[in-house]
Amino acid sequence: MDLVDLGVYHHLKTLRTELPRLADLLKLEGGPELASWCKIVDLRLLTRFDPRFPPVAAICGGGSAGKSTLFNSLLEGRFAPTGGRAGMNRRVLFSVPERLTEQTRLIAALLEPFAADPEPLENPEDLLQPGGPLYLKTRPGRFDLILMDTPDFDTGAGGRYANRPSAQGALEAADLLIYVFTNSNYNNRDNTDFIARMLTGIGRRKCFLVYRCYPSFTADEVTEHARTVARNIYGADAERYVLGIFRADEDNRIATGERFIALRPVDPQGRSFAETLNGLDVQQLRSELHADVLRDALRDARDMLARARSSQAELRRYADGLHALQNGCLREALRYFPMDRVMRRFAKIWAASDPPAVRLMRRTGSLIEFPLKAVIGAAGWAREKLSGEPPPEKPSESFARKLEENLVSAATTLHQQLLSPRVSGSAADRERKPAAGDAFDTVKAHPAAGPAQDWLRKKEFHPMLQAVLARQAEIGDVGGDMERELRGLADHFRSRMGLWDKVGQTFWAFLNVLPAAAAVTYVLSTGDPVGGAAVKVKLAGLFGLKDFYALVAIPVTRGMKKADQRQLQAMLGPIAQTWFDCKLKNVQMIFEQEISGDLLQTVARTGAEAERSIAAVEAALASAAKGAMR
Repeated sequence: MDLVDLGVYHHLKTLRTELPRLADLLKLEGGPELASWCKIVDLRLLTRFDPRFPPVAAICGGGSAGKSTLFNSLLEGRFAPTGGRAGMNRRVLFSVPERLTEQTRLIAALLEPFAADPEPLENPEDLLQPGGPLYLKTRPGRFDLILMDTPDFDTGAGGRYANRPSAQGALEAADLLIYVFTNSNYNNRDNTDFIARMLTGIGRRKCFLVYRCYPSFTADEVTEHARTVARNIYGADAERYVLGIFRADEDNRIATGERFIALRPVDPQGRSFAETLNGLDVQQLRSELHADVLRDALRDARDMLARARSSQAELRRYADGLHALQNGCLREALRYFPMDRVMRRFAKIWAASDPPAVRLMRRTGSLIEFPLKAVIGAAGWAREKLSGEPPPEKPSESFARKLEENLVSAATTLHQQLLSPRVSGSAADRERKPAAGDAFDTVKAHPAAGPAQDWLRKKEFHPMLQAVLARQAEIGDVGGDMERELRGLADHFRSRMGLWDKVGQTFWAFLNVLPAAAAVTYVLSTGDPVGGAAVKVKLAGLFGLKDFYALVAIPVTRGMKKADQRQLQAMLGPIAQTWFDCKLKNVQMIFEQEISGDLLQTVARTGAEAERSIAAVEAALASAAKGAMR
């Protein structure tokens, strides 16, 4: 029977895969903490579910504490080099019970966290060079556990420790520790703080304390110093986690290799070290350890998930800010409406659907109007010649000039804001006069967008701008999509015309003065109006620009009724909005192809992938927590 439910194993595998993926996607801080969490899960959970897997005891301590000497003494052999120089051994050495050495899967699982292939110890001198762990067989009758000799973790200076990474990896893989200390370092807080992090970070592991001291030290002195070490490691719960306190008296014969270390319990009535080790309730030890490790691992996973959720929310806000920015720039680019071009096209579509009687009257009205138009045109030509003023700019030329100016402004603003560390209100919002107490929201650029921003920053802006302007004609033209929209709009207007509207249209078409329902068609299909008055029509709220107006000249004989003016506005608004909606998609496509697309896609893709990972982590956490309680 496995120590941990098999379902929990699979849920842990999901967490082990998805949490680092989330951290990478969202560029979360706390890389060292995540790396340590992953290593703990790998070393002490995922590879340790088989109850036949023996406990791993790591001998650890500072430089020249006598770790390798103790390792050799416990195994009664000369396996690890010993000497007076600190930091000699640079590699981890495992002793594996002989009955287990044939189980290659177990050995591979033991070394899997070290990313090394199983390699037996051939020459003790190999331990003096950095490298992967080595292992040797333990004779039958010694210890039914895996003993591990580790490099010292305090050789070095200025906070740079030569062996600490390899020592830390070994200690994280251990189920319990044998901590060797001396009189010179028993109260060294740097050493005990490091051991405390190893033992209490995720899942509190127990330990043996071995004090290498002078024979003259009394039992009380040894006990007092050992308790100081225990408190520095475990705090108030020290007695619960210390499995035993032993002393190793200094002896020159041990230093010269003539004798092995003889460990003695501080308590004269206590059992020997070998008896204590062999008397451990391995199942109970492993069960308690797994429960502690699993509880703490799930706790830390929930904390990381909370950070991921917060970062994902920030990414969504940033994505919304980017879209608001782009939409504002799109409205800026489409600030002016090509009235003559769109309305003339709509006029033709409208006229093509006129009843036969109206078509006849319209042709008659055009013949009647022609001489008057010629007179008005001649008067205008004479006025220009006498005043010396240049002829007024044609509507199409004016629109093309203004469109280019607005495209340049909008593209420049979009590009600058996309590279900014913060995205502020949209272009349209910046033009709006804020109300009292009103403030524009700004959103901080998300770290996940960094690579796409860097890529955009490296590209030259001028070629991008020229690519946008090269497609200016697409915006001004009435394309096939716009044509279909206008036809649908004309059909909609026709369907809403009642009997009296149709009768009125026939009468006014004959007189060249059309009612509001057809005035736009008439004016823009026949040229300049006959009358001299004009109605200024405000397309309220269109494009979100309060100062956006469309000026439409309407023939007036004795004035236009307010009802007709309202009807005209109701007709102009949908036409302008139809053009805007159609061209908005067009300009958006151009901007995204040339400027913003890669950044927007990166943010959207990252958000979607992070959403899937968060859901997977949530489900795995919930299921693992239930499995752990069984």
